[in-house]
Formats: sequence, C-alpha cells, structure tokens
Amino acid sequence: MTDPIGPSTSTIPNPSPTTLLHPRREPFEHGLLPIQKLIFTDPLQALTSLKQKLVSSSTQRVDSAALADALEISLDHARLVLDTLASVLHSESDLLVTSRFDDVDSVGADLLDLILFLYIQSYKRLLPRSHKDAAAVADVWPSTSAFDGYLSALSPLQLVRCNTRRFMPSQADEEAHQLSYLQKHLANILSLLSEPVEGEGEESLVISMEGFEHLGFLIQFEDKGSDGVFLSRATPIFANSDPDMPAVPVPASQVLDWLLQNIASSLEHVTEKNPAKENGPPSGSDQDVAMADTSPSSVKASPSVRSPCFIEGVSKSSYVKQASDLKNSSLKVINCHDSVIYLLVPLRYATIYGCSDATIVLGAVGKAVRVEHCERVHVIIAAKRVCIANCRECVFFLGVNHRPLIVGDNHKLQVAPYNTYYSRLEEHMTEVGIEATINRWDDTLELGMIDPHNSLSHPAGVSDAQAESATRLASDHFTKFLIPNWLEGESTCSTKDNPFPLTDPYLTSQQKNQNNLGEIKQILREAPLEENLKRELSCALHVYFRDWLYASGNIRQLYCLQSD
Repeated sequence: MTDPIGPSTSTIPNPSPTTLLHPRREPFEHGLLPIQKLIFTDPLQALTSLKQKLVSSSTQRVDSAALADALEISLDHARLVLDTLASVLHSESDLLVTSRFDDVDSVGADLLDLILFLYIQSYKRLLPRSHKDAAAVADVWPSTSAFDGYLSALSPLQLVRCNTRRFMPSQADEEAHQLSYLQKHLANILSLLSEPVEGEGEESLVISMEGFEHLGFLIQFEDKGSDGVFLSRATPIFANSDPDMPAVPVPASQVLDWLLQNIASSLEHVTEKNPAKENGPPSGSDQDVAMADTSPSSVKASPSVRSPCFIEGVSKSSYVKQASDLKNSSLKVINCHDSVIYLLVPLRYATIYGCSDATIVLGAVGKAVRVEHCERVHVIIAAKRVCIANCRECVFFLGVNHRPLIVGDNHKLQVAPYNTYYSRLEEHMTEVGIEATINRWDDTLELGMIDPHNSLSHPAGVSDAQAESATRLASDHFTKFLIPNWLEGESTCSTKDNPFPLTDPYLTSQQKNQNNLGEIKQILREAPLEENLKRELSCALHVYFRDWLYASGNIRQLYCLQSD
C-alpha cells in the first residue's frame, strides 16, 4: 500500500513507557454494519471522493438524506448508519449523541466522525480457532451448520463440553488484532483527517489539533492507569500549544510517525502479557492483517472501568449482578447454559454470546446490546438499541428506542414487548437515557444473511440474501416475568410495574392472566370446605407445585438465589 503521507525526517519524542495506546473496542464490536455498499475495496480513494462531495454540498454535519444520496443507499439504511454511529461515538457531548430520537436527522453526523465510521467497515473480525477434539464435537453437534458461522465446533450445545477459552479469542487477542488493523491503515486514516498546505498540493498534508482529536473515535491512551486522556494532551505534538490560541497544525507525517511508535510499543506490551497457549498456533486471522504478533491467551481482561466485565460459563445455576456489584460500563455474557441470569444494572454496552436454554434479564443499556450465536434463550432487554445475529429459537422481550436490527442466519425468532421490572429500573433507565414512551420492539430491520466482516468462505449465491425476520409472540403466550423482590433487599425506589406501555393485545392478555389468578385464589378462599379438607387441598397444591419445581428445574433457581 502506498503511504499517502510519506516518511518524516522530524525528530519524534520516544513514547513514554507509562503511556499505552488502546483501540476503542466499541466501533469494532457494535459499529459494523453488513451493508455491502458501505464496504469499499479502496477505502482511501472512495472516502476521499465522498468527503469532497459531502463538503461541497453541506456544512460539516451530514444528515441521512445527504448520506443516502452520496452512497446510493436507502433512507432506512442511511438513518441506521447515523443511529449506529451515535451509539459508538467517543464524544458524549456530540449533538448526534445528545439529540432526541426525532432530531437525529436535523442534527446530522460530524463529517470526520462519519468518514472514520465508514472507513472501519472494511475491518474483518478475528475468528476463533477450530476445536482440536473432533470426536467431542461430533458427539454433541454432528453436522456442519451455517448457523455456526465458521465450524460446528462452536455451536452453543457443544460449548457446554469445552473450555471455551482454549479456542475463543481473548480480549487481548482482539485488542492486538485491532491494533494491527490500525497500524496498517493509519496512514490512510490520517490522510482523510488532514488538509493540504495551501499552495503545496496533496504531497504536504497537515493535521489540526481538532482533526487529531477525531482519532479518539478509534484509539485512546491510558496514562498511568487513568482512562479517557485527551489525545492531544497525551502526545508531545500538541502538548505546548497556547491554551488561549488555536493550536498550529502540524505535519501529518510527524503525527503518523509518533502514533506508529506508540502502536508498536502497545502491540509489544499486549503480546508480552499474552503468551501463546499450549494447544496450537494463533487462530484464523483477518486476511487484511498480518497476525504474527497476536496469539491466543487465557488471560482475562484487566479489571478496570475501561475493560468489560465477563460473565462466563454459568451452567445449571442462577446468577445475579446488581448496581453495587459492577463498576464497569460494559458487560459480556459468554457461553452460559440452562441458567437464569439477572443483570439489574445500568450499562453502556452489553454482549450476549453463545448461550443456550437460558433466561437473561438486562437492566438498562444506554448504547447498544448485541446478542449472537444463541439458542433457545429468552432475553429481556431495556436498551436504546439491540442487534440480533445468528440466533435460533430465541424470544426477545424488548423495550427499545430504536428499531431492532436482525442480521445473519437466524431461525424461528420471536419478539414481544418488555415484560418485567425491578425497583431501580426507571432510575437506571434515566441514568443511561432510555425513554419509556418509545418502544419499537416490533419494528425490526433485517439486513444480509452473511456478515462480510468475518473472513469466511460463504456458500455461493447467498451473500445478498436477507436475514430471516422475527415473528411476534402470540399475545396468549405473553406473561409477566417476575424478578424475586428479595434480590434487592430493602428498596425505596419507585418502579412498581413495567415502565414500557403495552399494546392492547398484550395488555389484555396480561390482565386476563392476572384476573384468572385472582379468581382462582378467591374460589379457593371461599370454597365451602371443612378445615381438614382445606388442609388436604393445601397439601395437594404444595405437592403439585413442588413436583413442578423439580420437573421444570426451577427448584435450582430457588436454591441458588436464596444462597446468594
């Protein structure tokens, strides 16, 4: 690849040993859209042309109509781009993030943020390794399935039998992979953020401090353990700028050299703490990135606010997390099976991956939720956005402000309105910015069946096939999910019922169930029975209830929750 900026002869300060560069995970984990027209074979050329076109036709902000016209995509897809960009932006003060749902089009996206968002649509995710025990795989999941994305070895059923850390990429694997991608493409990215020096042509590019700060969309520095350091303050390039005067633009080549030094240092740091596993070479890699420096690791992510909290491998159990238990802003639930998981916390991001035969309750997620490779899972979600990918026979009870996105190879999905509450739910929803008056649970948007961000060999002729849609859960099957009130102890918070209004069929069904229960209780109380017969009836009901608890497996949940 030709370097559009060119080498610099400037003397660049050595990166501080206490300063590390990290890729921002959010754009790579929640910001990739399987829309073919967003993925360019030559991103620099395509986006340079797009930038010029948008600059000539608008201000520095781009609305969905202008974007749809420039990229020749539908208005729905253009609006999805803006919504997705808003969910992964690094600046919480940007107008796209702070605007209300109906104002997104009038506000538009910052042009440079939009350009960076479109550039990384060419990124390909790091693939897990295949499992070495073919017999164990065949024993549980004997046939290859398109659902599994890459190999049958990674179906949710088989994952119960395996140590998933032995073949899934760790957080360090993914960070190294993203750093390698940035290392290769950084010259192009800086070129898109730079401007030519007047009179000297494209060969002499400079970047302003404002343009440099846009790199915060993709990278962040960690200085002596603190998170969220401004990029311009973390680099010596702009460190001595007069705070009362605009910073003087600097040569883009100087910025490139300094950043490449930091990336190389950070990659070395990641690989030193990420020793190779005993069971083989690195997993299949992005074909666009040489992965010599990345290797699988069994080391979990560091316990910092910047790192996600992992809930992994919960099986045949119940699990509870409350706000006091969790300081992280993001959370990942991985390979949990035959369990009930209560996550009664406010979050920015959440991922549910590879789970089966489970019920998972997510409290309030203000940015985005991704549910991927799950089977027979009931997920109860209060969030701004949700993306469902490659799932089977799952039911989603949704309270969402934006259209649910369905991508990949899905089968027999059902959606329904949100159906639960806990005492601090409305407090948590307010904290992360979810509006209870807007619920688009049944307004799903389906994209392609094949994810172009995975380096896979796909069957011919299905690359443009649309993902299977979800059906509405029949209102007769809709019931309120009750969260045990002893989980939160004494609480003075105000949520006493489902904060999301129900549509008539589901509200009628819920009221009918409640009325039936009330009538049965009344009949039992008023039954003209002698005391000994009432005692026999009570004992019989307890026996049937106990038998149901054991037969359904719910007795385990009672034991687990009461022992917490």
